[in-house]
Amino acid sequence: MRNILVTGGAGFIGSNFVRYLLGKYPAYRVVVFDKLTYAGRVESLLDVDDDPRYAFVHGDIADAAAVASAMRQYQIDTIVNFAAESHVDRSILSADAFVKTDVYGTFVLLEAARQFKVERYHQISTDEVYGDVPEGCSQEDDRFLPNSPYAASKASAELLARSYFTTYNLPVVVTRGSNTFGPYQYPEKLLPLFITNAIDDQTLPMYGDGMQVRDWLHVVDHCKGIDVALHQGRLGEAYNIGGENEQHNIDVIRMMLRALGKPESLLRRVRDREGHDRRYALGTAKLRALGWAPRRDFETAIGETVDWYRQNEWWWRPIKSGEYLEYYKQQYGERLAASESAA
Repeated sequence: MRNILVTGGAGFIGSNFVRYLLGKYPAYRVVVFDKLTYAGRVESLLDVDDDPRYAFVHGDIADAAAVASAMRQYQIDTIVNFAAESHVDRSILSADAFVKTDVYGTFVLLEAARQFKVERYHQISTDEVYGDVPEGCSQEDDRFLPNSPYAASKASAELLARSYFTTYNLPVVVTRGSNTFGPYQYPEKLLPLFITNAIDDQTLPMYGDGMQVRDWLHVVDHCKGIDVALHQGRLGEAYNIGGENEQHNIDVIRMMLRALGKPESLLRRVRDREGHDRRYALGTAKLRALGWAPRRDFETAIGETVDWYRQNEWWWRPIKSGEYLEYYKQQYGERLAASESAA
């Protein structure tokens, strides 16, 4: 593996993974292929822009000709597919973009991987494919029970990738990550949304009672897990990447508010998300057997993430206007009007 195509590389985890690869592997060339939808931003890659081992291609993974052109131009031998519509709330409002990008786009990439005979095709997936997990931990051979259009689109993409391994012997590996946080995360997700709102002393719209449980994972630990599975994972297999760090949403929010020195009176209970899964948890023994383990202390990492958003308003403040404001009003306007204090 030398010439790696990172699709969706201008997004949150993708941009962090690009930075990670360039830092760890001096011999690799990394080509980002990104449509630059609302959540993909070249600003997230400014610090690697002058690296001669990095290149950027503006393109849609659902455009087979554009994908083939990038594969040919850069002699791509490895694909890591982060490209996806990824926000559950938006998938509930409008599912069509999720099917087009997450399912059909994955098909296009798999076809390109087959045509150009890549050494490795790595599909980035999510713990949400397992659905709600009332107790225990999801294991890689558990059945899929997705409960949102987003989760269903990611499960569908995984099944396509599996079929290409079985049918065409394509060298596929899959990773399923848990709730990831850190720098450059678009402020529609819980932590960056609430951090940036709290910085401006705006209300924080918390779904329901806030007792939903998520397995929190810092983005650097997530990137390291992808790296291990990409280089050492067994072909045709899936690997969970979880922080083994279960937290109630309300406790994470309170921790964030303490780090910012902001009052809990900002917190508002709003009508819950439709079909909201109560709990996710991942078993990670399979990836740990390859030598990976999460390393970041959660509370320290939360504090560092808060500091990053506080110190990098140049990155997120321009986002919170225009399309973002329209989405925010559509998603939270009525909810906040009918909300109650959670303090």
